[in-house]
Amino acid sequence: MKSEMFFVFLAVIVMLMMIFFSANIKQAKTEITLSNETVKTRAKNIIKLPVPAVDEEGKGVATTLIVEAMPGEGRVLTDINHILFFTDTQNSIQIAKAVAENITKINTSEIDLVYQIDTNASAIGGPSAGAALAVATIAAIENRTLNPKVGITGTINPDGTIGEVGAVEEKAKASKEAGLEIFLVPEGQGVETTYVPKRECRQIGPVMYCTTEYTTKEVDISKDVNITVREVSNIEEALKYFFSQ
Repeated sequence: MKSEMFFVFLAVIVMLMMIFFSANIKQAKTEITLSNETVKTRAKNIIKLPVPAVDEEGKGVATTLIVEAMPGEGRVLTDINHILFFTDTQNSIQIAKAVAENITKINTSEIDLVYQIDTNASAIGGPSAGAALAVATIAAIENRTLNPKVGITGTINPDGTIGEVGAVEEKAKASKEAGLEIFLVPEGQGVETTYVPKRECRQIGPVMYCTTEYTTKEVDISKDVNITVREVSNIEEALKYFFSQ
């Protein structure tokens, strides 16, 4: 009798264990499904941001920065099918990613970031797209929409500050031609100072003596190009313009 009761008790224990493990398996499957759904929603997150640059002749040209965030292993990739990235631009990408993580507090160890610049040029170099890279990266990992009428130029520093660049007026003209209404520039570069040469010559006997003097000329880019120019000192200031519609 005791032996029969023991086997009945054992059978009940086995059944309870089977029910418990079955419930856990269903819960695990549900969690995996939910995780996969989250992955699917992130997979198509692509950000496009107009970025002005200058060509070999120093003229402003319009380019488009494209940043895609997708589930992955924390890799930073560049699409060289469209353009060749120089080393200094790749360095700016790494800094921009670090700045984006610091501002958003998002760990990108499970997110792959793919960078592409759409332009007619075959290569692009220089760190002047650093600020744009940081802004686009933040929008990509936070799945936010950028104001399509705002552009930016400036280098990016590890602490999130924006550094000076050259040819601001030419880049402003390219932004205006691309249909942008607000152009963000590094602090102190809303007015560009140029040096205008003045050459004077005089004949002394058989010899012609010439001298060249340079005078400074300040150009208010906002008025000269007819585009709203705003100075920003760091990425957080810039985001206020990009995230306001």
